[in-house]
Amino acid sequence: MSLAAFAAIYFVHLAAAISPGPAVLLAARTSLREGFGRGAWLAVGIGLGACIWAVAAFFGLAVLFKLAPPLLTGLKYVGAAYLLYLAYKMWRHAPEPMSMDIPEGHAARSRLELVWLGIATQLANPKPAVFFGTIFLTFVPPAAPVWVYLVILGIIFFNDAGWNVIVARIFSLERTRRGYLNLKTLIDRVFGGLLGMLGLKLALD
Repeated sequence: MSLAAFAAIYFVHLAAAISPGPAVLLAARTSLREGFGRGAWLAVGIGLGACIWAVAAFFGLAVLFKLAPPLLTGLKYVGAAYLLYLAYKMWRHAPEPMSMDIPEGHAARSRLELVWLGIATQLANPKPAVFFGTIFLTFVPPAAPVWVYLVILGIIFFNDAGWNVIVARIFSLERTRRGYLNLKTLIDRVFGGLLGMLGLKLALD
């Protein structure tokens, strides 16, 4: 497999990774509330979630979705319900002061919890399996060795985790966080509303 093919996969997937979605929204909000370190751990989970969908595509899940559309539809509804649940929580707790959102002595969720949240958020949308399946059919030869797939997984993790680490860094800056504290209710409701719209879009597409 040529270097040009790897470069094409890198840039095609990077464009998908940086497009606004539930993962980016959660990375931004987590970093606003809990700081860069916690946002970075969420980004790790987001990258791992993308790799899980890529591995599923390796094993033909994208083909299965095409052969059995109700399976994809069912997974979309489950994922949409999860995103709507997260949106509801954001909206409901938006008016609460920061001290109520994060009780004293429990300043942040654990690293493992954040990693799992990132994975779950990625897995809530089954469309990446179809996207990755298309990438593999387009750029990867049928008899490609195992190392090729491992390199592609590395690219996917680097793009998804790396981009969301950048998002986490931007939204963890002190000036950004001070602005968030001043407009917490509005910002949380905007995040919740956007996440809810993404959930509805997933269900209705």
